[in-house]
Amino acid sequence: MKRIKLTVAYDGTNYCGWQIQKNGITVEEVLNKTLSRFFGEEITVIGASRTDSGVHAMGNVAVFDANVTMPAEKISYAINNLLPDDIRIRKSEEVAPDFHPRYCDTRKTYEYRIYNAQFPDPMVRLYSQFIYYHLDEKKMQQAADYLVGEHDFKSFCTPKEGVDNTVRTIYYIDVMREENMVRVRINGNGFLYNMVRIIVGSLLKVGMGMIPPEQMKEILEAKDRTRAGHKAAACGLTLVEVEYCLLYTSPSPRDTR
Repeated sequence: MKRIKLTVAYDGTNYCGWQIQKNGITVEEVLNKTLSRFFGEEITVIGASRTDSGVHAMGNVAVFDANVTMPAEKISYAINNLLPDDIRIRKSEEVAPDFHPRYCDTRKTYEYRIYNAQFPDPMVRLYSQFIYYHLDEKKMQQAADYLVGEHDFKSFCTPKEGVDNTVRTIYYIDVMREENMVRVRINGNGFLYNMVRIIVGSLLKVGMGMIPPEQMKEILEAKDRTRAGHKAAACGLTLVEVEYCLLYTSPSPRDTR
């Protein structure tokens, strides 16, 4: 029996999130069925991040246990031939039997894309949120800087049963504009339910001039969800990468700046 780690990319448009749901097809369900079919035994994957309906990923991580005889690095090639076009295994590798994608120390990177123009662009509508009002990305960056560090992010999450600790660490938030596309990239040691989308919704209020950047500090300290902005649309969010501190020693991109 071997434990295999998968790096998974997917377009979340047609899925009800990662985790198996009763009301629709999910990425986890597709992986379980495809792997079970290939190996001839029941396979259940364990995912690092349970992305919501409509959220995308370039580098989510999952593991599964199976009686594998073929080289681990070849599994990705075989499985990709069986998967739908909107899910791909970018890498497969063997890991230690006790490796767990959710309980090991990690740094996760998310990116949120906002198409900021006079009219929507149909070519990016599935992978960004459209905002008509001009966004001041410099003020958004000023506001984002108040969130960097270890804080109680209770103001920036949707309450969820069983989650008592709302303290998390954000290592960096970068707000960048490339012509009409504004990108918000967030790197941290973990994220609460809807945390990234609520942070982005709050930054949008700053970018549109509805609140000053300094108010972000007040919202953070209030520990009150009603003080923060709306939850940004799911389609703009992508899980870029999950880094494991025990497996990899390379620095974060931010650390090299």
